[in-house]
Amino acid sequence: MPLSSAGTAVSKTPPAWRNWTGNQSARPHSVLTPGSAEEISAAVRRAAAQGLSVKAVGAGHSFTSIAVTDGVQIRPEGLTEVHALDRAAGTITVGSGMRLSDFNTLLTGYGLALTNMGDIAVQSLAGATSTGTHGTGRASGSLAAQIRGMEIVLADGEITTCSPTENAELFAGARVGLGALGIVTALTFGVEPSFLLEAREEPMRFDAVLADFDALCADNEHFEFYWFPHTDNCNVKRNNRIEGPAKPLSKARFLLDDELLSNGVFSLACRVGRAAPRTVPTIARLSSRALSARTYSDTSHKVFTSPRRVRFIEMEYALPRAAATEALTEVRAFVDAAGLPIGFPVEVRVAPADDLWMSTAYGRETAYIAVHLYKGTPHERYFTEVEKIMVAHGGRPHWGKMHTRDADYLADLYPRFADFTALRNRVDPERRFGNDYLRRVLGD
Repeated sequence: MPLSSAGTAVSKTPPAWRNWTGNQSARPHSVLTPGSAEEISAAVRRAAAQGLSVKAVGAGHSFTSIAVTDGVQIRPEGLTEVHALDRAAGTITVGSGMRLSDFNTLLTGYGLALTNMGDIAVQSLAGATSTGTHGTGRASGSLAAQIRGMEIVLADGEITTCSPTENAELFAGARVGLGALGIVTALTFGVEPSFLLEAREEPMRFDAVLADFDALCADNEHFEFYWFPHTDNCNVKRNNRIEGPAKPLSKARFLLDDELLSNGVFSLACRVGRAAPRTVPTIARLSSRALSARTYSDTSHKVFTSPRRVRFIEMEYALPRAAATEALTEVRAFVDAAGLPIGFPVEVRVAPADDLWMSTAYGRETAYIAVHLYKGTPHERYFTEVEKIMVAHGGRPHWGKMHTRDADYLADLYPRFADFTALRNRVDPERRFGNDYLRRVLGD
């Protein structure tokens, strides 16, 4: 494989790229795997001279076309070094291409942890933060809300740092930057000493969950639940800190619940349901009863995250938290009336209001409602009708998950939308980092 002038490996005839679920693809002009911000800077300048766009791609775990390009594709897996660790300040700075799973291992070795996480750990740090990836939390927000500083390569090739006190406007926009402002090369996260979480998971009836929704949100540090369509059954998860000692799942219980049932058996059930849609309601009833109540405790990231090997397509909307139960009731009424075979549970999480300009939780207490279908299952009608419900409640779509919203809609939902697009005009006036998705959601 030839090298660029900066030493970066370049693929002359790169193969087609596909995302994790296979619904997005691209055939870039060239693919670079840089090992430093300086190499990315040189690549951006070369692309500008050739009139090519530039897009970074992480683990490909977004369902939208946010990372698609026919220009220069940057794969940041070489950007994984530790730049700095400041225990007194409670921060660590690392390369943006590091995977969350590796970041967790690194932090554990230092006796440190993130305050909150999503439910998987396969994404790159830059990809997860740039799209607003989140978990669930009463008072702790998304991954991007834990960023304390950034290094980013702008469209003119300048390597810039930003924080609340340095280039503060860029920092306000770039934490959830959608890949529209530049290529993120390093991230400084706020971290804390390692802690234990106790997970309490149990079945609960749909009506009971909705009746107690506010109390469940208020009484638990991290609360979420899954409703199984075609049933009255939910699986409720409460995660709260404890002093210890840890009481992790036995290896046998983990293999049974998280590998065999949640991945192996569920994958088989999804394939059967896709081939024979009439079996889905029966499968849903069986699936909703398969996982029994359990309580365990472990290092925080082992409780926050779990293996997800069944491939699916997803749409998620962020609603004002006060609208969650009404919206869920409407989703259930639609599913019951439509008779669609929905084999995946509906996931519900919460987050506090934050101040990140393009965060789905900007300025309001938030509930997230996510709908999924098994890979290859027709999703259009289900997603379209659920999206109508979400939009009617002022929903903001997750940037990395399926939706049909455009700039006209989104400008009314984000109070700092005009500030973000003005910032984009300033730092990338030629749209070096643009693509069709960004033209749709941000305008041009």
